[in-house]
Amino acid sequence: MEREEFRDLAVEDRSELRALKDEVSGSKLYNEDLAPTGPERRTWNTYNIAALWIGMSVVITTYTLASGLMVAGMNWWQALLTVSLGNVLVLIPMLLNAHAGTRYGVPFPVFVRSSFGVRGANFAAIARALVACGWFGIQTWIGGLALNALLSAAYSGWPDVPGNRFITFFIFWGIQVAIILFGIEGVKFFESFAAPLLLLGGVALLIWGFVAGGGVGHVFAASAKLQQGNTPFWSLFWTGLAANVGYWITLSLNIPDFTRYAKSQRSQVVGQVLGLPPTMTAFSFLGIAVTAATVVIYGKPIWDPVALTTKIAGNLPVVLILAMIIIAIAQISTNMAANVVSPSFDFSNLLPRYISFRMGGLITAVIGIISFPWLLYESASAYIFTWLVGYSSLLGAIAAVMITDYWIVRRRRLSLIDLYKTDGRYAYSGGWNWRAIVAVLVGVIPVVPGFLKAATTPNFSGVFQNPSFIEGLYNYGLFFTFIVAGLVYLILSAVGSPAAEPERREPRRRPEEQRSG
Repeated sequence: MEREEFRDLAVEDRSELRALKDEVSGSKLYNEDLAPTGPERRTWNTYNIAALWIGMSVVITTYTLASGLMVAGMNWWQALLTVSLGNVLVLIPMLLNAHAGTRYGVPFPVFVRSSFGVRGANFAAIARALVACGWFGIQTWIGGLALNALLSAAYSGWPDVPGNRFITFFIFWGIQVAIILFGIEGVKFFESFAAPLLLLGGVALLIWGFVAGGGVGHVFAASAKLQQGNTPFWSLFWTGLAANVGYWITLSLNIPDFTRYAKSQRSQVVGQVLGLPPTMTAFSFLGIAVTAATVVIYGKPIWDPVALTTKIAGNLPVVLILAMIIIAIAQISTNMAANVVSPSFDFSNLLPRYISFRMGGLITAVIGIISFPWLLYESASAYIFTWLVGYSSLLGAIAAVMITDYWIVRRRRLSLIDLYKTDGRYAYSGGWNWRAIVAVLVGVIPVVPGFLKAATTPNFSGVFQNPSFIEGLYNYGLFFTFIVAGLVYLILSAVGSPAAEPERREPRRRPEEQRSG
């Protein structure tokens, strides 16, 4: 791979941006939110990108992803190994898709037009958006539970109020809608502010676990003896690993939504490497350690930190209030970045002339309500082995097509103008690239029987016991769909080129690139 970055002039030169706007501003595929970012909007440095990941990673669902593996039967070191490896693996597609955002300044739904077609892009974008809506609902439900505990501590009669959990859910929902109205810069500010506070709150909970559990060594040794699991580790490992990679496969698709604002490729790469794997591993370790402590202290693992915190601080209202405030900030921080930015652009891509970023965010918030998040978060099994592994199998196939198309088929060269044209090189056949759709279907259909079994088996019991060959494919989730879809797309592209490539432009190198060789 060459070291030179062949950059499109439109992301560096205001006159090129104006020229592009003049040519495609009348297109139904164009609006200001979907337009390439100019130099004045590229304000995100390495810290902003790292803080973004810290803010998104230090959240309740990260904690429960790790603690849920222990509930399923893993011991503490097996759960930590699974989480750590999963987050190293997901960084690979994350960085590969992030490159296009920084290079061309376009968001995910525009970038994906090159591989799926100007209309087929809506298939990929809406698949991603609906998952984000489900996540928005889950994070809002957890935040509402924290707010419910907060009000219960402040007013003893609150638990007797009919529908109190749903009331706090809608209050929390309204707070986030207000933040959505501030747009993308509001997200950047909130992430940078929230990240340090969230880390401090996590460390406080970790200290409690070790002190109350009798010390680090005793917690892990005793919990390993008490932890009982009927499922062998290797039966859980691949599905658990797929769930951990699947946790962020959503962001690996729409990471261009953020890296389009990065000052340079170096800023986004270093920021992500420093922000994602270390923070996810550290906060997952916190969830694992505290869950291990609950095994020692209470005789059983308590996977939900909201329930645990309420139990710990039941007679200490001040501690409970502080803890719930931190949890609420964590939920808002993640929801704004991970589950609002992407679907806002995705829904805008459906009708660019009528749906803005803010309107897309409001649509996300509404669908988040009707996704019934209280059912998705009902148990550790439903959360990890059905929700996470299920949707990631589909998104993994989409990610494979995007990466194969951009890095292998097109060799990182796109035509910006054609991304906004209904009759350009990315129009394919009626706006759809049939190769991409076929590749996704071939990758996903074989795992559907296993998903249906997982979704219809109460408490996920028996799913790992003697599955048929076709059902067993689901245990490998997105690993299977990613490999199959990527290979199929590559073969189909080789037998018939999906589109003529734009002419290669002379490279424009940044000063730091010139110094680096």
